[in-house]
Amino acid sequence: MSSHPQKVVQELSLRDPNGFWLHHADQLHWHKKPSCAVTKRTKTLPNGTSHDHWSWFQDGEISTTYNCVDRHVQNGCGDNVAIIWDSPVTGAKEKYTYRQLLDEVEVLAGVLKEEGVRRGDVVIIYMPMIPAALIAALAITRLGAIHSAVFGGFAAKSLAQRIEAARPRAIMTASCGIEGSKGPVPYRPLVEGAIEASSFKPLKVLIWQRDQLRWNNPDKLGGGQRNWQRLVKSARMRGIKAGPAPVKSTDGLYIIYTSGTTGLPKGVFREAGGHAVGLHLSMRYLFDIQGPGDVMFCASDIGWVVGHSYILYAPLLVGATTVLFEGKPVGTPDAGTFWRIIEEHKVNVLFTAPTAIRAIRKDDPDNKFFEEAARRSGLKQLRSLFLAGERSEPSVVQTFQNLLSKHAAPGAMVVDNWWSSESGSPISGVALRSTVGLIPQHQRQQTQATAPLAIRPGSAGLPMPGFDVRVVDDDGNEVPTGTMGNIVMAIPLAPTAFTMLFNDDERFYKGYLKRFNGRWVDTGDAGMIDEDGYVHIMARSDDIINVAAHRFSTGAIEQAILSHPDVGEASVVGIPDSLKGHLPFAFIQPRTGTGVLPATPHAELFTAINKIIREQIGPIASLGGMIQGRGMIPKTRSGKTLRRVLRELVENGSKGEYNAKVGIPPTVEDADVVEKARAIVKEYFEERKHREATTKSKL
Repeated sequence: MSSHPQKVVQELSLRDPNGFWLHHADQLHWHKKPSCAVTKRTKTLPNGTSHDHWSWFQDGEISTTYNCVDRHVQNGCGDNVAIIWDSPVTGAKEKYTYRQLLDEVEVLAGVLKEEGVRRGDVVIIYMPMIPAALIAALAITRLGAIHSAVFGGFAAKSLAQRIEAARPRAIMTASCGIEGSKGPVPYRPLVEGAIEASSFKPLKVLIWQRDQLRWNNPDKLGGGQRNWQRLVKSARMRGIKAGPAPVKSTDGLYIIYTSGTTGLPKGVFREAGGHAVGLHLSMRYLFDIQGPGDVMFCASDIGWVVGHSYILYAPLLVGATTVLFEGKPVGTPDAGTFWRIIEEHKVNVLFTAPTAIRAIRKDDPDNKFFEEAARRSGLKQLRSLFLAGERSEPSVVQTFQNLLSKHAAPGAMVVDNWWSSESGSPISGVALRSTVGLIPQHQRQQTQATAPLAIRPGSAGLPMPGFDVRVVDDDGNEVPTGTMGNIVMAIPLAPTAFTMLFNDDERFYKGYLKRFNGRWVDTGDAGMIDEDGYVHIMARSDDIINVAAHRFSTGAIEQAILSHPDVGEASVVGIPDSLKGHLPFAFIQPRTGTGVLPATPHAELFTAINKIIREQIGPIASLGGMIQGRGMIPKTRSGKTLRRVLRELVENGSKGEYNAKVGIPPTVEDADVVEKARAIVKEYFEERKHREATTKSKL
């Protein structure tokens, strides 16, 4: 194991970070080349607290837009396709070559410059999944400004919070988004409501007019509202363009806001130089997208970090083609949408969330759409399916690995990978690329190319270059191999990772360093590293259930439950217990085709599932309760299960407080699902109370 190239690459990246990362910095264009890769220092907060800190390529200067667009045109690749827009919700498709993209970006950058955007300014992007959103981000960075993309359709209150925090010079938005089959969603009341609620008022609002729903007369309404297309048309007629403005490597590229435990969003600040270098490496090494001719389909949204990294920046940094998708994995029009896109656009890599795959399996349990595409040989060029966003249960990984092995490219793999908004790129995964050319010449020792590591369902692979992953107990001491604990990382983090929160150094320290006294960066995840170095993410740290002094992860219990053939989805939370502290409590949804399950626990299934848990984990992990039903597990728009919401509902229900308020985040996909869960929890506990009362009366 230790001699496998992926292991060697990881060890070299940690042992000689300067040599390793300067080699990869040389793959990009620098307006001023850095003299060293990582600089370590001590940072002192206003309250006197000091902690270790770091920065990447500190004396370098770079333009990310130049590296994503200009240099490919200058290198003779201007006619290669950069962006394919596929929008089944509107029936539209468009392609942009690198030359066309450069023209759009430099004109829009000229517009923004005329509208007062300067280097270092923040511009919020509140957009649907249309090409203008990507062009906006590239135009903003072209000026040396900083973009902050907010998921289009977020409530006015959530957008107002981000306006308050980021203090943007301008907002770039659209007249509407389109939510699957629901039709157009007007953005005007959301944007205007957010600006009204915020004490900070952006000077300009640029509106991209969509044919499906117009934002009437923006230029006549004051408040800085401008018609985006009209501004671009005027600039083009007048020959207005803007060239790339290099920034310091440590200057900001973007801010992405992620939910905080206090309810206020955290502004993850991404530095320009490290981001470009780290993403360029990950695209070639982990995803095996090398450049022209390769097609990447990342089925995410630009409001999430996955969309920032693998819809926009990484594919363009290497000169590949990126697919921009406006739709849903099911319902636009059916569960075959992903396979149709892969076939039609000759996609090599699909990157999506486990939730999307579950939705596809639910609507197409027999894989009919996949098999139809396979019969047409439409999936022969597909080399990998990457899954991230939440834990991928082994059954999903194994099912799709079997399908890829039969119908996709030779050696095609399902790769589970783990990362976060803070990391900017995968922290762990299975690299698909040979190491040849990825290691500096002087470091190439015993690194002959071999096949990728084997997948290990249930694991998120091995650590990626630059991420020094450890597992520690609650006191920060490393635990033995195979032992469950807190997953942390040593400083410095890899170049794509954040080094600060925007305008909030104290929260950065308290949120990520304080728990372990600055020794480790706390990821907030729990899991273990096995004897071969594979990382297993089992749960968020606050999803660990303490049962009679035994710590269990919700992920491990869910994994056991999902091995039952009738279970399609499961979410486990803790329920208070007077004897053992907590007991595991499960929400179960059936697989399509297994029948409609009742809302209250079915004794036979409950017994069968507990038997599996006892066999796979141990008797002490047996469920203390179970609810069965459909459409009652709430999720975020990015597909993460809202276990915290379910836990609050169960805790309230155990006390009879069925209508007590729960913290529903603005990222919730469908708030009605929470109310359905609330009703079914009430039904469960009322029934349990009735049974207990009946039992007492008999005694």
